[in-house]
Amino acid sequence: MSIVELLFYFFSLVLVGAAVGVITARNPVHCALFLVLAFFNSAVIWLLMEAEFLAIVLMLVYVGAVMVLFLFVVMMLDVNIAALREGFTRYAPLGLLVAALVVVEIGSVVWVKSLGGAMPEAAASVAVEGYSNTRALGELLYTKYLYPFELAAVLLLVAIVAAIALTMRHRVGMKAQDIAGQVAVRAKDRIRVVKMPAETEQ
Repeated sequence: MSIVELLFYFFSLVLVGAAVGVITARNPVHCALFLVLAFFNSAVIWLLMEAEFLAIVLMLVYVGAVMVLFLFVVMMLDVNIAALREGFTRYAPLGLLVAALVVVEIGSVVWVKSLGGAMPEAAASVAVEGYSNTRALGELLYTKYLYPFELAAVLLLVAIVAAIALTMRHRVGMKAQDIAGQVAVRAKDRIRVVKMPAETEQ
């Protein structure tokens, strides 16, 4: 067994443990931190598979941006943990059924692949001198798929603004801007002209 396989199994075990911690931790902040650990181990596995671009995107986008937003929402919202735990036993059988189906599907894929013959073997990638998959993906992303990339950026911006708006609107004592009231205001309601007698020199 090579060092790459040992690293793969090690980080895979840590990834599975972090995923279990996400769904079993009682504190929402701890769940988010376990998710950060899961993303980090997934990025390392992408690096072992020579997919550097996906690993960097996973670290920068998900760990650096999405998880910060998750933590922001978790800390700003007043999450009632007791109310969330009330329905755990009711949905536990369905969750166990879905988990069992996922395990069976993954196990069947591994078993069929171990038989050999049923699934085609992937062709070995030949590393060309001077080739960079990050550069190739960047050229495609900013040429052929430029408009979908910009559209995704706009959608993410709208989602961030909506998340902040949903988080802030229920706070007590928050000062909000009334756009309709500002547009409908009349000058005579805001300006008062006061006539004062002229001062005489003494």
